[in-house]
Amino acid sequence: MTNDRSKLTQTARSLPIALLRARETVMGPYREMLSETGISEQKWRVLRVVSESGPMEQTAIASAACLMLPSLTRILSAMEKDGLLTRHPGTKDRRKSIVTISTKGQNLINDHAARSAEITQQLHARFGSDRISQLLDLLEDLKDADLTATPDITTKGHTP
Repeated sequence: MTNDRSKLTQTARSLPIALLRARETVMGPYREMLSETGISEQKWRVLRVVSESGPMEQTAIASAACLMLPSLTRILSAMEKDGLLTRHPGTKDRRKSIVTISTKGQNLINDHAARSAEITQQLHARFGSDRISQLLDLLEDLKDADLTATPDITTKGHTP
């Protein structure tokens, strides 16, 4: 058995690990804010997505909130029980549920809006608005990259 460890990127320069570390740095203050009301990050993402987009089908929420559909189904049940949102059958396809934020859910968003904006402003002040904008653009490009395709060696893996 050969040792292929030499082919691995050092963890200090590993993109997956760097993304996780950056996520933890960014999410820390938001987690603290959410802990005050006992809402999880996942529920917060669902509330934010539905509040921003309006009534939505569950599959669209799962995609927009970065959740697996089975996890979202469990989260939605709990959120519905807590009165944060409502679900009803779709008009075109009654097998699909349409999710709507409730007044209680919207109030929770509104209650945290100022603190969330403050955290975002602090991040912009420390890291720079231009750099954050550039980072968001780069992350969007990375999200859209087809990592299963073989890169064209003439472009050194970059999309024109």
